[in-house]
Amino acid sequence: MIEELSSVVLLVDMPEHNLRAGDVGTVVDVHTQGLPGAGYSVEFLTMSGATVAVLELEATQIRPTRATDIIHVRELANADA
Repeated sequence: MIEELSSVVLLVDMPEHNLRAGDVGTVVDVHTQGLPGAGYSVEFLTMSGATVAVLELEATQIRPTRATDIIHVRELANADA
C-alpha cells in the first residue's frame, strides 16, 4: 500500500484536470474504510507550489515513484499559476 505523503505517478490521462499520465503528485490522504482496495487523495502542484488538482484516485490509477524514474517538465496548458 502507498503511504501518506508519498510521491506517486499518475497512470492515466485526466484531461478534465489538465493532467497527463506521468505527472507526479503527493498522496495527502489514504482511504481504506468501506473500499475493497485502498483509495487515495492525491495533490498535483506546479513547480511554484500552486495546486492544480486534488483528486480521489484508485490504486490502479497511480503507482509509487521509483529510483529509476526520470522527471520531465511540461508547461501546464491554460495555467494561471
